[in-house]
Amino acid sequence: MSLYLHAGGHRLEYAWFGPEPDRAPTLVFLHEGLGCVATWRDFPARVAEATGCGALVYSRAGYGASDPVALPRPVSFMHREGLDVLPEVLEAAGVRDAILVGHSDGASISLVHAGSGSAPRVRGVIVEAPHVFVEEVSVASIARIGEAYRSTELPGKLARYHGDNTECAFRGWNEVWLDPEFRAWNIEEYLPRITVPVLVVQGEDDEYGTLAQVEAIRRQAGGPVETLVLPECGHSPHRDQPERTLEAMARFVRRRLGVVGS
Repeated sequence: MSLYLHAGGHRLEYAWFGPEPDRAPTLVFLHEGLGCVATWRDFPARVAEATGCGALVYSRAGYGASDPVALPRPVSFMHREGLDVLPEVLEAAGVRDAILVGHSDGASISLVHAGSGSAPRVRGVIVEAPHVFVEEVSVASIARIGEAYRSTELPGKLARYHGDNTECAFRGWNEVWLDPEFRAWNIEEYLPRITVPVLVVQGEDDEYGTLAQVEAIRRQAGGPVETLVLPECGHSPHRDQPERTLEAMARFVRRRLGVVGS
């Protein structure tokens, strides 16, 4: 059964695993551009179990079983999610101490929030396949998946996760990334204000971004940065290399929370 909270003027579906926020810190999972609660599968529950933290997993508006949104999305949609919506999500869920776990677009949203200068709940940030600026490889791959959406069974596969939101989810992500104005999108200005520890996980074979993203975060973040670059891994380390990704995340969280023997 889906649970719901209200944030950003929409009803958002969410799932919770592990301890409540008054008993332990909370891992807050932010999905990729075509993701939702269900696409994370059992990974959040596994990280929660490995760390003793709670895990909040939610679908942004326009995804999964959350409310739809009007299209087209603005070029600044990830800024709004990080600056306006995520704080409301944390408040609505009662999160006190958060470690953000963001994937792709969700990683970018996490970085914006953590570097906003107004993120008192955030104790650490984990990002998989983050984007802090637009690369040609990203645009080319997103254009190809647009063709696949029009010519293959991809819409039916996405409908398993997004239902009535399938068109909204796909077009809202694909069209904004291909908007010529989006080429200038950049969130590097937020990096120096991220003073909490950051873990960056990147696949060597990521078809949507290069190690230049990792290096930009490592060079510009205001706090300590750990990096993990995984061979034989594409855009989704928690699916392509789940055990190594889980181990790295759990170790980072335990160290951040001061657990002896981590």
